[in-house]
Amino acid sequence: MSSSPELKIGQKLNEGKTKQIFELVDQPGLVLVQSKDQITAGNAVRKDQMEGKAAIANKTTSCVFRLLQESGIKTAFLKQHSDTAFTAARCEMIPIEWVCRRVATGSFLKRNPGVKEGYRFTPLKMEMFFKDDANNDPQWSEEQLLEAKFSLAGLIIGQCEVDIMNRSTVAIFEILEKAWATQNCTLVDMKIEFGVNVTTKEIVLADVIDNDSWRLWPAGDRSQQKDKQVYRDLKEVTPEAMQMVKRNFEWVSERVKLLLETQASGRVVVLMGSTSDMAHCEKIRKACNAYGIPCILRVTSAHKGPDETLRIKAEYEGDGIPTVFVAVAGRSNGLGPVMSGNTAYPVINCPPLTPDWGAQDVWSSLRMPSGLGCSTILSPDAAAQFAAQIFGLGNHLVWCKLRASMLNTWVSLKLADKKLQACTI
Repeated sequence: MSSSPELKIGQKLNEGKTKQIFELVDQPGLVLVQSKDQITAGNAVRKDQMEGKAAIANKTTSCVFRLLQESGIKTAFLKQHSDTAFTAARCEMIPIEWVCRRVATGSFLKRNPGVKEGYRFTPLKMEMFFKDDANNDPQWSEEQLLEAKFSLAGLIIGQCEVDIMNRSTVAIFEILEKAWATQNCTLVDMKIEFGVNVTTKEIVLADVIDNDSWRLWPAGDRSQQKDKQVYRDLKEVTPEAMQMVKRNFEWVSERVKLLLETQASGRVVVLMGSTSDMAHCEKIRKACNAYGIPCILRVTSAHKGPDETLRIKAEYEGDGIPTVFVAVAGRSNGLGPVMSGNTAYPVINCPPLTPDWGAQDVWSSLRMPSGLGCSTILSPDAAAQFAAQIFGLGNHLVWCKLRASMLNTWVSLKLADKKLQACTI
């Protein structure tokens, strides 16, 4: 890609083995993350130049962060600036590498003799390592992290913050695992880092996620691994060997773009008995759009025009696009049951109940004749969520939004409880 408008770059804030961080003079609170053409292993015991690695790594990490952000995960990433750099929110980094494992391999086997390579962790196995090159990044317990009492950008890292990072790591892994599965690749394990945004004072996913950050096994086959482990395993570093490593990195950077796409299609068709239900239906459409699901509104009455209702149904059955119907009908709901009895597609009742007769009206959505399978969900947002869960079975982008939403709901409750406890004390 061509470079974005020139940035006024200030002093170097930090430099790691594979990247440099610069302040942006005209944009306080933001930094430039510049990748380097360097590959390392064993805390830089092995270190080599690999021409083009900066661009490959930047392309990979930019795509990964875009996927996570579009799913709803809070990150420091802002946008890709050039072939080798991206802009991000300035963070004070928490000096912990969070490692999440689905399959036992690598250092885990050395630290846990008797566990065979390939052992599958369900639930995921979580570990943390203190970033200390001089001591080879020792593994830490949660208690050690709590006792360290890190204070970053004015935020003390306590139990609440540790719990948020732990829960976030699992969600981030599961999102990337689901995405890589669409390319028939097993995400074996992954390491990530968090920072405290100096402006918002909240914990966000920071640093980078590139081919140095994970193990990827196409078709679940370790012999086909495409990650940095290939470099670690080299008995001798030769130009030919480095070209092989580079080809693997390029393979990943090309396929990571595909994680942002889906071949799956789908839509929600909301059938309302009257335009008086429009506000209720608009809430469903808005919630569907948040999941990236097209939503169409139609007006039809199964009581007053059953032939037209079935004609509309046939219109959406005939083009091959997977469809979830949502029936919005007050008083006596004939719309949902009629649709359910005449289509193999899912039907959701979402009646707009009123305070006066709502308790009686809802029974027309709940008590179904035999052979009908429509569900009933009263909340417009929840009806859209249920439709998204149906589509999420075959569309990883929808599933990822659902997974991130679960995490964000959990985090908001955690922070609300922390705030309440602080007020009570």
